[in-house]
Amino acid sequence: MNLQLTEENLKERIKELTCLYEISKIISKSNSIHIQTLHEIIVSIKNAWRFNLDATVEIHVIDYHLSTSEHSENSIFQSSIIKIKNEDVGHIKVHYPSIKYSQEDFQEDEQKLLDTIAIEIGNYIEKYQTLERKTALRRMLERMERLTLLGEMTAGIAHELNTPLGNILGFAELIKDHNTDPDIDSDISIVINSVIYSREIVKKLMFFSCEMPQKLELQEVKPIVLFALSFLKSNFQKKEIKHELIIKDDTIIAKIDSVQITQVLFNLIINAIYASPEKSTIKIIVDNDDYNLYLKIEDQGTGIPAEIKDKIFNPFFSTKPVNYGCGLGLSVVHGIIKNHNGEIVQQDNFPNGTIFIIKIPLT
Repeated sequence: MNLQLTEENLKERIKELTCLYEISKIISKSNSIHIQTLHEIIVSIKNAWRFNLDATVEIHVIDYHLSTSEHSENSIFQSSIIKIKNEDVGHIKVHYPSIKYSQEDFQEDEQKLLDTIAIEIGNYIEKYQTLERKTALRRMLERMERLTLLGEMTAGIAHELNTPLGNILGFAELIKDHNTDPDIDSDISIVINSVIYSREIVKKLMFFSCEMPQKLELQEVKPIVLFALSFLKSNFQKKEIKHELIIKDDTIIAKIDSVQITQVLFNLIINAIYASPEKSTIKIIVDNDDYNLYLKIEDQGTGIPAEIKDKIFNPFFSTKPVNYGCGLGLSVVHGIIKNHNGEIVQQDNFPNGTIFIIKIPLT
């Protein structure tokens, strides 16, 4: 009898060691937090339990909830908490149907095994969360380096272009003033408009490179927002779009450059109008806490596809048709906000559309 019991215990220990080996192998092969990896882990756990044919293993961790099969509501179970940095992030449970088994059918060694597996899963998830954060940080640093280099290049280009464009505009206007031929007058008007458009691009390049002079002053935010909205009134009317302005505190004062913040509002609201369907509403929210000013622009458009979200602030990147824009609008916005020691992020609106959130220190 003792020999039979010893043999059974030995088989159970072999199953447990096999389970630990399999889980270690599964985790080592994985290169990210993946649902398939977690599924393979719970299948391996199921096989290690004494009455594995009747066992159901479930895991709930972060946003994942998997089970080897559906378990009865009337079940008994063993469980272990999954922790990351001493914080509970989920659990693993092994169920038996209560009509056939009692709590005594679970073994103490099985609980120890489950606790060990919970630690392994916690380490596995923490490892890849850390790697994902490092990857995201590296991408952000690489992007900042590219933007800095582009900023230096564009500042030089903008300065070099300003003088010849000024000369072309001046002489073109002089010819227009002294010309009497209607055909020439029409051609000169095209030249003047093209130069003005080119100078606007140069100005945006200088904004992007932070070469525009900045005048930071403590001033009320509400008048700046109201001016931007009044200036864009015809843009809203043309597309039959409404705007809703929500200002949590009419007396918010921040240390900002009013011209540059107006430029930010122009660019973001014009983009929102372009993306929004007719008769929709664009929401502008102005809020603050003890340290920061928050500006939110929410539209109900088609939203930004996931595959281009990390490119929208890149200079010369645009989804608009040719000749509709030069792809510098959001780069300019990013440069201005960075110059205010602030940050800008994009989120998906619900059920559709885009939200841009700007955070700027009040002082």
